[in-house]
Amino acid sequence: MTEIYGTLGPACAETEILEAMLRSGMTGVRLNLSHMSLTQAQGQVEALQQAGARCGKQPKLLIDMQGPELRIGELAEPLRLEEGDRVSLGPEGIPLPQMVREELSAGQQLLLDDGKLLLRALNREWAEVVRGGLLQSRKSVALPGRELMPPALTESDWENLRQASACGVSAVMQPFVRGRCDLEELRRALDTVGGGGIRLLAKIESAAGLAQLDQLLPAADEIVIARGDLGNAMPLWELPAAQKRIAARCRAVGKPFMVVTQMLSSMEHSPVPTRAELSDIFNAVLDGAASVMLTGETAVGRYPVEAIQILTATVREAERYREEA
Repeated sequence: MTEIYGTLGPACAETEILEAMLRSGMTGVRLNLSHMSLTQAQGQVEALQQAGARCGKQPKLLIDMQGPELRIGELAEPLRLEEGDRVSLGPEGIPLPQMVREELSAGQQLLLDDGKLLLRALNREWAEVVRGGLLQSRKSVALPGRELMPPALTESDWENLRQASACGVSAVMQPFVRGRCDLEELRRALDTVGGGGIRLLAKIESAAGLAQLDQLLPAADEIVIARGDLGNAMPLWELPAAQKRIAARCRAVGKPFMVVTQMLSSMEHSPVPTRAELSDIFNAVLDGAASVMLTGETAVGRYPVEAIQILTATVREAERYREEA
């Protein structure tokens, strides 16, 4: 059966809500460690364990590492960006990693928060807002057309890996995998800290990862088609074909794969999904996805339980259709 994952966050951090999600079909959760450490998330992990005990289930816990993903720094408060605004690219505006600042020149695009916001650099100090919105701290930043190479594991990643086994982590998600060496480095790190039994999931979300897929397959326990940042690495209309190609290659070699990002995005604010979202989920299952995952829908959305109910019902209907076909 296709596994159903949600993402832990303030909208579902209470034991009662997590229990309802598990009873609705959720088999595990993702914890995004780009914003916190395992130590800081201990309360959420305990709530998940308590919820599992209440309904007689052992939910899987996936931790999503910081890895080589680039993010903005901390903002004093959320920053409202309006189209046409000029915004500083520094501590008094949007604090960018130094590696990103060094790559900027006039005209370079900057995609923020999985591409929801778009800026155009005027120079290394200032940018113009092309597509605005509300920017929160620690959101992702990408430079289309540029491949930056930060380390595969950060110091905080190492600290989280040391605690993974004790916290009951079942799998580690490595973001922005650029080549087999990234996965081998993570595997060595897990072995070093006593996490040899923890599964390794490779997130394909860059042009480099997509190009290296055949080399990644033997080193990963599961491939994650992470459509948020992968969609930043190419024109959006090319993303569905990329997803299909990854799925086909995984099927050909018998490698499990997960589909994630915006599967029920409208349910962050609406109790009813769009028809297109249901078709997306249905087709992911027909393509052979071993698992599907919600992110913001359960982490910060208004309807985390309902989103899991809809996801589960659609997945099971797709499974029935596949068996009858």
